[in-house]
Amino acid sequence: MFVIASVALLSFVKPRIYGRLAFFGLVAVIIFYWLLIPPSNDRPWSKEVAVLPSAEINGNLVTIHNIRNFDYRTAKDFDVRYYDKTFALDKVRSVDFFMCFWAPIPFCHTMISFGFEGGDYLCVSIETRPTTNQGYSPLAACFKQFELIYVAADERDVVRLRTNFRDEAVYLYHIRTSPEAMRRLLLRYCDRMNDLYAHPEWYCTLTRNCTTDIPRHDGKTYGWFPESWKILVNGFVDQFLYQSGSLDQRVPLLQLRKLGHINTRGQMAGDDPDFSRRIRQSIPEVPPADANATNRLANARGKGKSMTPVRLRRDG
Repeated sequence: MFVIASVALLSFVKPRIYGRLAFFGLVAVIIFYWLLIPPSNDRPWSKEVAVLPSAEINGNLVTIHNIRNFDYRTAKDFDVRYYDKTFALDKVRSVDFFMCFWAPIPFCHTMISFGFEGGDYLCVSIETRPTTNQGYSPLAACFKQFELIYVAADERDVVRLRTNFRDEAVYLYHIRTSPEAMRRLLLRYCDRMNDLYAHPEWYCTLTRNCTTDIPRHDGKTYGWFPESWKILVNGFVDQFLYQSGSLDQRVPLLQLRKLGHINTRGQMAGDDPDFSRRIRQSIPEVPPADANATNRLANARGKGKSMTPVRLRRDG
């Protein structure tokens, strides 16, 4: 209809200046209408994103509701399971960063996982929220086609889905930061979950995606531009983290990539309850930063020369 109306205005309205003015007026009306389209939490959602997580904070304790733990037979065939779990903030022992490549391109899906004393892990994946039978399109995702969701999940769900069923190349990195910074980051994730539970937002491929929406800063304000182009072209984000000191500096980045490629370990672990420990075998532990150190994940600034992107591996 827009194309027909535009052709009619530009071709048949005389004098031509009136036709052009009417055309630009029509474009302005459409843009204004598009800007006013609200996001929603009430749609016929695809079943893997049908349930929103939320967080309840009570002093030192954080209860995460609706942690996803699907039992997969294939990437599209699974049993839906959710559970609630309470975590103690003073028991946070690690923050890990996942990079998942679905193709040999300089873009990937990223996830953050929090490790707790006793071997529990909470993984959070920032994703699109498609409706039933709605396929993903990076271009369409720029134009209010998908809402944003924080999927709180067991690693045997979101990590195993990618290593064992989607055949993505998955890399795991330990983040070097202070215990206090780990707790602050977890609380920021809780705030974002609750924000989206109460007030839905649009996903955008460029400005609100799995990497740019990571709540890296204290407070609820977001800048228009990320700290580095390597966050936008996120296949390079491990370089950004390494150069800013957020990864283990005792080991060269190429060696960290090799050690952190977890596909074989994930496939061998299967649905083992010990999945999280097994995928971390051979990855050297990093000592936490001291209590006064800068939160490098939260306030990282890129520096140094550009490096090569991740080399996708399928054999490790």
